[in-house]
Order: sequence, then structure tokens, then C-alpha cells
Amino acid sequence: MIGFALGLAAVGLFLSAFFSGSETGFYRATRLRLVLDALGGDPIARGLVWLTNLPMLFVATVLVGNNAANYVTSLAIVIGAQALLPSGGHMAEMIAPLVLAPFLFVYGELLPKSLFLQAPNRLLRRVGPLLLVFVVLLYPVSVLLWGLNRLLARILGESPEPIRLTLARRELRRVLEEGHEVGILHPAQRALAQGIFAVASRSVAGFAVPLVQVPRARSDMTKEDVLRLARRYRIAVVPVESPQPDAGLVGYVRVIDLSLGASDDLGRLHTLLEIPESTTHLAALMQMQSANESLALVVDSHGRSIGVVTADGLREPLLRGSRQS
Repeated sequence: MIGFALGLAAVGLFLSAFFSGSETGFYRATRLRLVLDALGGDPIARGLVWLTNLPMLFVATVLVGNNAANYVTSLAIVIGAQALLPSGGHMAEMIAPLVLAPFLFVYGELLPKSLFLQAPNRLLRRVGPLLLVFVVLLYPVSVLLWGLNRLLARILGESPEPIRLTLARRELRRVLEEGHEVGILHPAQRALAQGIFAVASRSVAGFAVPLVQVPRARSDMTKEDVLRLARRYRIAVVPVESPQPDAGLVGYVRVIDLSLGASDDLGRLHTLLEIPESTTHLAALMQMQSANESLALVVDSHGRSIGVVTADGLREPLLRGSRQS
């Protein structure tokens, strides 16, 4: 009976260490390396890439596996306590887990997590075949948990996409850091990428300047008056409004165009591009660059003006870190 309990405890400890370490390796591994190995024809890497595209299934598998490991370990401790101390009764069954808890925590949780944290890709690749086998074996139970999770997400209106995007940004940031460490990327390139991560999900409305704070020219002003206004406020782009009351902005002019122009009037005004306030920072910047516009009007869902943004103002958060480096 003692031998059976020891064998059962070894199986439970192995399963606990396996699932705990695999979980850490799964979240720590660089997906780009797995994809490259998969494109190279590695079947294990292909299976792991498939599993990374179904994170909820992996989480459910690890959850079921850890619970099974804990149950097997607890059963082994109870059987061993009953075999060693047959007269101890329930007291022996309660004391034995407390005595063995530090050992189980170190070798079943802490040590495997630390090892996978140090070498996630290599260790995950080695345990990949067994992990995929457990995914198949535990699929009937895991799919129930997976389906329950999706049902709760629909009821609560919560989507896992924001978490996935956050993990993807962390993963790409780690790839860039590794590239910088081995000399592939310059510090300025890494800083630019970090600037992109910082503003990628932010709305363009957060970068808009309210119209009441924007220096504006009138369409009936002379070129010299507009240039004087631009020098006074140190701006390269000047919004232009109609001379009629409450007519709003009718376009904008670039100071460099006025300086190089031979005519005394403002000439043809540039059309104001309208960008919805829900547009992200990067999407707004790409839209302005595609249209070759330096100034855009940010509007709400009802088409009302919130403020204006300039292409230079949107580029500034991206370039700030690279300039410092």
C-alpha cells in the first residue's frame, strides 16, 4: 500500500509540475519563434501555434489538469497516512497534507514555473507532445469549461479581445527588446516602437485641441496678416474660418505655401478632413498621411466639431522617445 501511495504521489507531483510549468511557458514563450518553427515544418510547433490561437482551450486544459493533479496527490497522501498510521484516524489525514505542503509547493509549483520562466521556448517545445496529448484527452471536459466561459462572456458583454491585444503588444515589445539586445535594432527604432505601443489604442479625441483654443484666420485676411498670426503663435498650419458669424472653419493654409507664394491673397484653401472621435491615434495619422493633409477636424457621432489635430501633433508622441534616446 505504501508503494502504491508513493507511486500515486509521484504521478500527482509530476502532473502538477507539468501543468504549472507549461502554463508559465505558454504565456512567456515568443510566438514568433513558434511560427517560424512551424513554417519550417516542425509538427510540434504547428500544434503549439494552433493552441496559441485557442488560449481559452489551453486555460481550460491546464485548469482541469491541475485539478486532477491535486486530486491524485491528495488521494496519495490520504492513502499513505492511513497505511503508516492506521490508528491515527482523521487527525493523521489532516496533519499529513500540512507537513507535505512546502515540499509540494516547491517541486510542484515554484521550481517548474521558475524553469519555464528562464527558458520558455525550449522547455515548451520539449513538453509540447505531451501537452498536445493532454489537450486531446481532456478535451471533453475542457470544451465544457470553454463553452461556459464564452457563454458568460456573452452574458456579461466582456470580450477577450482586449486581453489578447495586450498580450500581443507585450509579446511584440519583448521581441523588439531582444532585437535591441543582440544589436538588430537601434535605440531610436526601439523607442519609436514603444511610442507606437503607448498611443496605439488611444482615441484621437484625446489629442484634439478645442476650437476655442485654436488661433484662426479669416478668409478675407491678407497673406501678411495670416503670416503675422502664424509667427505670433508659432504655428505651421493656420485654420481659416468664414468672415460670417458662426460659419465655422472653411479650410486651412500652410505657412510654407504662403511664404513661397507670389500672390498677396491666401489662394486656394486646403479642405479640412473630418475624423470621427472614436478613431484611434494611429488610424487618424495614417488617414491624414494618405490624404496628404496637415490639419483635420475631429467630430463626434453627431457631426459636431470637437477640435482639430495636426499631423505633426500626432507624430510628436511617436518621436518623443526616439529623440530622447
